Amino acid sequence: MNRSNILSKTLLFLYGLTVFFGISSFALADDVKDSIVKLYTVNNRYNYHEPWVMKGQNTFHGSGSIIRGERVLTNAHVVSDHMFIQVRRAGQAKKYTGTVEIIGHETDLAIVRVHDTSFFANATPLELGSLPELKDSVSVYGFPDGGDKLSLTEGIVSRVEHTNYSHSGAYLLTGQIDAPINSGNSGGPVLKEGKIVGVAFQSLTSASYNNIGYMVPAPIIKHFLQDIEDGKHDGTPDLGISMQQMENPDIRKSYHMIEDQTGVLVSRVYPGSPAEGILKRGDIILSIEGVNVANDGTIEFRKGERTFFTYSLQQKQKDDFVKLKILRAGMSIQLTESIDFERLVPHRQYDVPPTYYISGGLVFEPLTLNYLMEFGSDWNVTAPTELVNYYMNGEPLKNRKEVVILVKVLADELNIGYHASQNVVISSVNGTLVSSMKDLVNAFEFNKGNYHVIEDMNGFIVTLNRENAEEANAGILKKYRISSDRSDDLRSQ
Repeated sequence: MNRSNILSKTLLFLYGLTVFFGISSFALADDVKDSIVKLYTVNNRYNYHEPWVMKGQNTFHGSGSIIRGERVLTNAHVVSDHMFIQVRRAGQAKKYTGTVEIIGHETDLAIVRVHDTSFFANATPLELGSLPELKDSVSVYGFPDGGDKLSLTEGIVSRVEHTNYSHSGAYLLTGQIDAPINSGNSGGPVLKEGKIVGVAFQSLTSASYNNIGYMVPAPIIKHFLQDIEDGKHDGTPDLGISMQQMENPDIRKSYHMIEDQTGVLVSRVYPGSPAEGILKRGDIILSIEGVNVANDGTIEFRKGERTFFTYSLQQKQKDDFVKLKILRAGMSIQLTESIDFERLVPHRQYDVPPTYYISGGLVFEPLTLNYLMEFGSDWNVTAPTELVNYYMNGEPLKNRKEVVILVKVLADELNIGYHASQNVVISSVNGTLVSSMKDLVNAFEFNKGNYHVIEDMNGFIVTLNRENAEEANAGILKKYRISSDRSDDLRSQ
């Protein structure tokens, strides 16, 4: 769901995070201490500017907790793109090899298994609690930098509302804690009365703010654990619409809303969304699951507390039905798609290799946030403005499912004159409009003409003799030490 009119652009940092509240005044409870773990992860990420190679391994650590079923609950960002994982219980010396069983990137949660059952000896699994109230005191366990022993700190729940998750970009419920989040304790449990009410995962980083940390709250954790009961992760459902607030009285009057009616305006229904053919542009959503939607797009989820109205549908599982009341009727919609499925340019991807295709030394790839992040930590400034705009504001159309770019040209005699071409959006190949990577591959593979003709969005044309390009491609790949002209996912199509 597009929320560009209400989301903050504030930068959130998360990798290897920890909660560090200040020294706690009470001792570590042994039954809790025995269920806290430290994770050591070796990961290796893909280079999206050269998608056939890896960047090289990195090591870091995070935290986690033992829950029912001899499982370890932690953050997805602690174990994403992992090559090797070890797990050590608090107060013990031995490290055990772990494996990721299931990972939910949009909620930044993961389950790690340790198959040596001796790892769990005498450990009492932590139970899941409920969403804490404002001003509730909570205890945070984990392994912050600065030492190797378990740390226990305290904080107060200061706010509960929707926030962007840095790991995934998803807009989900969070719990704000009046404490900074620092390196090392990501994945560590936030406890109230000995039960897990959250998982520490990110912080607000700015010279203007102090002590603003966030936890993945109990309802999100509970949804994740219910989702994976069948052994697979389906994700958080979404309607697949764009909406706008209706706080201006004139816009409400123009849609013939009476004085006591409130709601949000559907500005777009995305192709392939659960709402397609049911909702339409200009519909007014008045309530969801029987709860009135305010003109600012929020609902009251607890007495005196409000958050974004999708909270009601985000408590559903995929393929459940959600009840909406709109100005013209009431209806039920089956939630068949997961959150952010409708994005034209995906948020950051993990645990999967990038898609690419090479023809005549021309390297093509779909635009992703991963690609933009290769331009550096300030990618939103240093990356090509056109590509950043597609990520920030692009929306899918029936004839544009992806943004396909010419990444670079692998210099060869065949492609002289085009060596400087890079980071451009492709419009068509051999007269075929390019809506996706599949369209691009088919346009090359099924072309029987004398030339391959590639046109970008600015009208610049690359023309290569088809037979010469096909003959030269293998030599170009060998010269640049590239094992295949395409990624595995394109070979299977």
